[in-house]
Amino acid sequence: MDPIATARYGLMAASRRFETAAVEVSRMGGDQPVDVEGAMVEMIQSKHAFTANLSVIGFAQDMWDSLLETQK
Repeated sequence: MDPIATARYGLMAASRRFETAAVEVSRMGGDQPVDVEGAMVEMIQSKHAFTANLSVIGFAQDMWDSLLETQK
């Protein structure tokens, strides 16, 4: 299992969730009702998921660097 590939997928998923929620908020003032609170919660959760996946990538990079350092 490749943690960087998994985290990259998580980054893309969080980005899509954020974009979908942002589009929902942009529909405010239109003819149809918009769940602004739900969309804002989704945007905040997506931001946290994005940050968590970035941390996974950073941790995987640190592990890789440590492994390479032991090979010297």
